Amino acid sequence: MTSADASTPVDWHERANEAALSVTALFGRRLFFLPGTHLGAVQWPVPGWRDDIKGKLLQPWHYWWQAHYVDCLVDAGRRELDNAATPAARFNGPEHPSAGRLASRLMTGIRLRNALTFVNNYYDDMAWLALATLRLDTLAEETRRPGRRRNEAVRRTLTLQFDAACTDDLGGGSYWSKKRDFKNTPATAPVALFYARTGQPAKAQRLLDWLNATLLDEEQGLYLDGARLGPDGNVVIERAVYTYNQGPVLGALLELGGEANLARAAALVAAVERRLTVPAGESGGAGPVLRCEGTGDGGLFTGILCRYLALAAADSRLPAGTREAASGLVRNTAAAFWTGRRPVESIEAGSPGHAASIFSMQADQPADQLYPPGNAVELSTQLQAWMTLEAAASLESRIRN
Repeated sequence: MTSADASTPVDWHERANEAALSVTALFGRRLFFLPGTHLGAVQWPVPGWRDDIKGKLLQPWHYWWQAHYVDCLVDAGRRELDNAATPAARFNGPEHPSAGRLASRLMTGIRLRNALTFVNNYYDDMAWLALATLRLDTLAEETRRPGRRRNEAVRRTLTLQFDAACTDDLGGGSYWSKKRDFKNTPATAPVALFYARTGQPAKAQRLLDWLNATLLDEEQGLYLDGARLGPDGNVVIERAVYTYNQGPVLGALLELGGEANLARAAALVAAVERRLTVPAGESGGAGPVLRCEGTGDGGLFTGILCRYLALAAADSRLPAGTREAASGLVRNTAAAFWTGRRPVESIEAGSPGHAASIFSMQADQPADQLYPPGNAVELSTQLQAWMTLEAAASLESRIRN
């Protein structure tokens, strides 16, 4: 575990950049060695037998991890834009692709690895990728490089998928998968956010209304996991509470706006602060940090929540206390991830001259305990820390501007 002098000014941009460099260096690689492609390996280090074409095909395929990888590269691209988007501002140096260009290569890698399509069996996976392409195109526009028509075509295709998933069964909401036996927050919330960001507010509001009526636990102030039809014909609620379910709901509430939605957003931030935090533990920090959800898919959950808390922290329509609470949760969690990181020397990384950092899967515990040298590290947990550090950097950017 590393630490810094508390009196030293915090440069969140520099910290986010180290996370970007670490993830792309340790996990990023071409797909099947094809030029113009990029993909994140599921774990690091990659066993030798898995680094050939046959091995790559045998690895588990996590479509939605790659979608969040696109989002993280867009975050890095926005920091490049803050520094005039010159070659010298590129997160990994002027001789390498910009973050936006690397994200475009990643989109190519996703399509090829997903059997030449962006359609998937899970509606939440597709919603995350659709949202990422929106942000990627916005980045392209702001750098005066028009987005690829492919991204627009992706969204047209995926919008048809979302329209098919959102039915009146169980009173509304979006199905989670093409089995069509379960409607949940993980699919409904990002689909609602996508509709809200693509000029379909009525569809988005109907999904939010269903979430509020069906899956909002009024006592906790948090959104439960999902609903299915039981054998007796009654609706059965899956009552698990996860950090990432709260994030896209918060994003959709803010995107739609209006008095009721903004009031719900403020209440949701308060509930997150009250019920989804833990002491900073050995990583230290100025206050409680967001709880994390382990490895596998859960390794992404808290990073997703931080992304949307950062939007709340910067939203002037929310009360000052809400914005301060959201900002504090992001900064404290990011600081804990940073303090608890474990340096990876170039010899361990397998790339002479390219050191990196490994971040913990739990913000309140240091990486050298949970990821000691020799242990496999999952991409999801590293994207989570990177996303959280980018969220903190985005708050710093707004202060500067």
